[in-house]
Amino acid sequence: MKCIFCGYDDLKVIDSRPVDELNAIRRRRECNSCGKRFTTYETIETTPILVVKSDGSRQQLDMNKIKNGIIKSCEKRPVSVKEIDELVANIEKQIYNSLEPEISSKTIGEMVMNGLKQLDDVAYIRFASVYRQFKDSNSFLEELKKMLENK
Repeated sequence: MKCIFCGYDDLKVIDSRPVDELNAIRRRRECNSCGKRFTTYETIETTPILVVKSDGSRQQLDMNKIKNGIIKSCEKRPVSVKEIDELVANIEKQIYNSLEPEISSKTIGEMVMNGLKQLDDVAYIRFASVYRQFKDSNSFLEELKKMLENK
């Protein structure tokens, strides 16, 4: 690491603390040459995971897309932001713990549906209606019946 002001490479760490929302460590550093201070953040380097879409195309995993889909499903429902964040973190942990370089969008959709089923029935049905692309009211009713049978 080099000083951002003078380029000198002898620095000392003054303060170090975790940053929970970023899963990072914040470090205050001071240059031993010019004496100026600056902040750095250390994060875990992860290998990119590709999502295989239903049409066979691939794109990099974007947890914000998953979170946005969950948020839409939970609109006007008694589901807190903390619960949504925990669900997203749980799904991300499952994906990375699989140690696979690729994951199908179908698998991710099932993970989201399983999580929403535990949080809120209406949010689950909302997500399922978009994810499973119900063609008519009968397919919607079948999904409702399955959900009620499992309760």
